[in-house]
Parts: sequence; structure tokens; C-alpha cells
Amino acid sequence: MLQIAYIKENQEKVIQGLAKRNLDVADLLKEVLDLDEKRRSTQVDLDNVLAESNKLSKSIGELMKNGEKAKAEIIKEKTSHLREQSKQLTEQLNTTSTELTEKLYTIPNIPNDIVPPGKDADDNVNIFQTGKIPTLHDGALPHWELAKKYGIIDFELGNKITGAGFPVYKGKGARLQRALISYFLDKNTDAGYKEFQVPHLINEASGYGTGQLPDKEGQMYHVGIDDLYLIPTAEVPVTNLFRDVILQESELPVMCTGYTPCFRREAGSYGAHVRGLNRLHQFDKVEIVRIEHPDNSYKALDGMVEHVKEILNELKLPYRILRLCGGDMGFASALTYDFEVFSTAQDRWLEISSVSNFETFQTNRLKLRFKDKDGKNQLAHTLNGSSLALPRVLAGILENYQTPNGIVIPEVLRSYTGFDIID
Repeated sequence: MLQIAYIKENQEKVIQGLAKRNLDVADLLKEVLDLDEKRRSTQVDLDNVLAESNKLSKSIGELMKNGEKAKAEIIKEKTSHLREQSKQLTEQLNTTSTELTEKLYTIPNIPNDIVPPGKDADDNVNIFQTGKIPTLHDGALPHWELAKKYGIIDFELGNKITGAGFPVYKGKGARLQRALISYFLDKNTDAGYKEFQVPHLINEASGYGTGQLPDKEGQMYHVGIDDLYLIPTAEVPVTNLFRDVILQESELPVMCTGYTPCFRREAGSYGAHVRGLNRLHQFDKVEIVRIEHPDNSYKALDGMVEHVKEILNELKLPYRILRLCGGDMGFASALTYDFEVFSTAQDRWLEISSVSNFETFQTNRLKLRFKDKDGKNQLAHTLNGSSLALPRVLAGILENYQTPNGIVIPEVLRSYTGFDIID
């Protein structure tokens, strides 16, 4: 959530920045600033009324003590009127504050200066590409056919149990899935990230804290009877570990990692490009989250990008990195890099990681601060990234490592799987 003080002091910068997201927010910002002025004015009036009421209340005792009962009764009547006035002002203040907060919740983060303008994924900028795209043998198959051929993933069985987008991993497919999770976690902990196991459901406050709520696209699964939400990513519960926390500057950076299943409705996702593992409602992901000093967050973002690159280099998958344009960035992000693996059998790029800096957008919602060297509380910066999302990594491995005799396991994973080929 953007800070009111920042909007007030940088109104034109906010308007120009959000224009990169193809948004015209001039009228909305005026409404926000008008509400803030009304809130401040109401608060001043309320403070004055409460101060006057307290002053008069103290004088009543003195008047009664001095036998001036008639004067005391007049003042009692005045304080009764002031109490009613303070009640009305309090209600007005609460209404205005709520309306202001609701409007602030609708404003996305301001893109970093290096974010290119653009409408959608076609306007993203390719900033890095590496890896040899293999030439597959005649008769090579997409991963959903490989999964059926080798009996490692059963999409029909998942559809029977739950519905489309909930696959069942079997035998060597399940072991490969588990191997990837363990490998990713080991890479992260070796790099200094502390591992957490977190709940897979969150409350409303947690959803608001990291920007998933209000859920405008209806992408989260809501457990209505308990008013809880299934997590769309480990980022949400992990980052919320630090909601309402004041850290010491010496504690920064805070580096966390965690594995969770993720649940997304993926409303409106249809067509050939969502077949197999390409688009699921439940999938596994290993996440990295950082809480950083504002002066260091973009250096940390570069470090996270290099970390994900190292993992993909070890898996020996062809990949590229995109700097997302304003129209394709997530609501809370200031700058996002997407990693995509090339699927040779599908002849297309598959997104397998997003690494983002949210600056103070989440921490303002979370009230996540640190005490600087001067003893003042400042908002920290939060960052997160997938390291990695499993479905499309698995799809890339199955398709790019297929041979006429089976699917070869990447060398770096063999100590985790206990086998070197699926045949």
C-alpha cells in the first residue's frame, strides 16, 4: 500500500509511474487526498472536543467542592453535549478512515524507473538467455503424453478425485517431484536462507498484508465457513511471520525459504497452452523471501536473480530472463524478473519463476519496520522469488531430457532420486 505522505509529496510521479501500468489514477489520487484531509480535519475537531470535555469534567469536582452546584450542573450539561459530539466525530472519523484505506488498497505499487511501459507479456524485455536448446529425436512427445507413457503423472485420476488441474504423481514421478523440492531447499539453505514450514491456510489479515486481498480477480480459494484462504504461494505466510514486527537494523537482512503446495483458481485460463502441467490449480513451489534495508534491496534483488540462475544452470535447462513491463507486473511489485524455461516438445517458453522487489508496498500494510541507527522506525523492503515452481520445471525436464529409451534425470538430481532414468 502506498503511503499517504508519499502520494501527497509526489503526486505527479505517482500518476506517471502508474501510467506504465496503463492506469489513469489522477481522479483517484484526488479522492484519496481529499479523504485524508477530511480525516485529519475530523481528528483535529475530535481532539479539541475531547480536550474541552476533559477540562470541563475536571472543573465539576472543584465547583461541587466549593458548593457551586448550579454552575456544576450547567457544566455537566455542556460535557454531556460534548460527549455526544465526540461520539459523532468518532463515527465520522472511523467511516472516513475506512473509506480512505479501501481506496488505498485499490492502488497498485509504482513501477521502478527501469520498468518498461507496456500492455502485456508481448512488451516484456528479454535481458538474458542461455543454454542449448536440444534437438529431439523423431517421435518426441509433450510432457503430458510422456507422463502417461511412463506412468508417472495421472491427470485423469486427479480429475476423478478433485477436478481438472489437480494431478496425481506416481512412482518415479512422485520421487522426482520430491527430489526437486529437496534440491531446491538445500540450494536455498546453503545460500543462507533459513527454512520454515508454514500453514497452508491464511486469515484475512495475512492476505491484506502481502497484497493478495482484496482479491479482485477471485484467484484465491476461500474456505467460507472458517473465513480462511488457501495460500497462492509460500510468500504469503512466510512474509506474514513478520507482520507487526519491529526489527533491529543489525538483524537485516532476514532471509527465509519454504516449501508449500500452492492453490490458485486460475480463473479464465483456457486453451492448448494450459494442458498438462502448464497451468494447475494445485502445485508445489519452493519460495525465497527477504526483508532488506531500503538501501540494499536492489542489490539483494540482483543476488536473488543470480541464485535462481545458478539452480537452472545446474539443471542444464535452456532459459531466459525477462524484465516485466508495467502492464504485466503483479499488483504489489515495483520490479519483477521472470525466468522462463524452453519446452522443446511444445516449442514455447514456460514461466518457472518470478523474482520481485516490493519496496515498502507490503511492509506498509504489514507494519513491518526496523529501528535504524538513530533509533527511528523505518519501513523495511520485502522481496520474494520462486526457486522454483515445480510443474513447469518438471515439464521442461521431461521434455528436454527425453530420449528414445526413456527420460534421463539431470545429473544434479540423481543423488536425490536414487535413479538416473525413467523408463
